[in-house]
Amino acid sequence: MAKKKLARFAEMEILPNVFQPQHKEVFRTDYQLKGKWHQEVFHNDHPILLEIGCGKGEYTVGLGKLYPEKNFIGLDIKGARMWKGAKTAIEEGLQNVAFLRMYAEMLESAFAPGEISELWITFPDPQMAKARKRLTGSRFLNLYRKILSPNAVIHLKTDSPFLYAYTTEIIRHNQLPVDLQTEDLYGCGWDDKILSIKTFYEKQWLSRGKTIKYIRFSLGTNDLLSEPDIEIEKDDYHSEARFMNLLEQ
Repeated sequence: MAKKKLARFAEMEILPNVFQPQHKEVFRTDYQLKGKWHQEVFHNDHPILLEIGCGKGEYTVGLGKLYPEKNFIGLDIKGARMWKGAKTAIEEGLQNVAFLRMYAEMLESAFAPGEISELWITFPDPQMAKARKRLTGSRFLNLYRKILSPNAVIHLKTDSPFLYAYTTEIIRHNQLPVDLQTEDLYGCGWDDKILSIKTFYEKQWLSRGKTIKYIRFSLGTNDLLSEPDIEIEKDDYHSEARFMNLLEQ
C-alpha cells in the first residue's frame, strides 16, 4: 500500500491537470493562479465550479462530463485519492477538469473574488465536535463569500443526519435563500441528470440503507454569518463500518 501511494504522489507531480502549491505559496500570500484560472488553466471564459473535499474525484469528473460548457476544479488535501480522478480526467480527454491539492482554509489565496460561480460540498466529515471545522459552518461560509460570484449557489450532499440538521439550522439562523432541499435525494422523485453521479462511498451508504440528504442554497447579502445556538443530536458517522471501508480503499 505504501509503495502504491508513493508512486501516485510521484505521478501527481507531473500530471498537467493537477496543481499542488507549496505552503509558502498560499500562506498569507496569493497563489500564482489566483484570478488567472480561466486564461492559464482552462483557456476559456466558462464558469468555474469548485468541489471541496473531492476525494477520488468521481463527482468532479462526473460533472465535467455532464457539463462540457463549464469548468470544474476538485479540491482536497489527500493526494493519493485525488490521483484517480486526475488520471481519469486525462484518459477521457476532459479539458474542463482540474484538481487542486490544498487545504480549504487557503481558498482566498487561490481564487480571486467572484472567480468561482458554484460550489459543491460532497460527503464531508461532519466534524461533530468542532463547528469551526465544518465545511458548512459560518467560518467557511464567510470564506466562500470571498471567492464566489454574486448569487452563486452551494450544493451539499451528505449521508450524515447531524450535518444535514446543522446546515439546515445555520441556513435558518442566517436567513439564507434555499432553492432545493430533501432528506432523501433518491427517493424524492426528482428527475435530474446530476443524480446519475454517485461516488464510491455514496454507493456504499446507499447499499446499507442510508438516505442521502441534499441542500442547494446561496449566501444572501447579510453582513457576517454566525453560528446558531442549538444542540444537535450526533449520529454514527464514525462507526466501525465506515472506518473499515476507508481502510479497504
